[in-house]
Amino acid sequence: MKKITFILILILSSTISAQSIFDASRNGNLDKINALYTLDNNVINTADTKGFTPLILSAYNNQLKVVAFLLEKGVAVEAKDASGNTALMGVCFKGSISIVKILIENGAEVNAQNYNGATALIYASTFGHTEIVKYLLANNADKNLTDNRGNTALKHAVMQGNTAVIALLNK
Repeated sequence: MKKITFILILILSSTISAQSIFDASRNGNLDKINALYTLDNNVINTADTKGFTPLILSAYNNQLKVVAFLLEKGVAVEAKDASGNTALMGVCFKGSISIVKILIENGAEVNAQNYNGATALIYASTFGHTEIVKYLLANNADKNLTDNRGNTALKHAVMQGNTAVIALLNK
């Protein structure tokens, strides 16, 4: 009976820790993330039911300090969610150039494609993040890659009327 109780406590505590890391990553609670990492350094590479990792969540939610901490601890920078999106793709959707830079400096693949063929450049172009588009292009983003519908980053920028991005992609 004691063994069963102990096992149940371990399972519950690991579930609570995993859930806590996701909430802390979204909210930028670095103290909690550090405490959870100290208890179990594998927690930084866990994924929730949608495949979101602490890095993906913190990048998407503009939590630069958390992103930097996770990268310093060796988090898997190319982890993908259930749709095949990486942290770089998520931040290019949202628009934080600081996080884009730190991810690329730490090995994020600029030309990775999700399961629909979208890239970080396609997301940045679609949402008019001109500074990010410029940075991605300077870091060898391939503007000729197409999504599953055959659309390039330029085509997405044109569809959204993002004239500054269109000008960059036409160079």
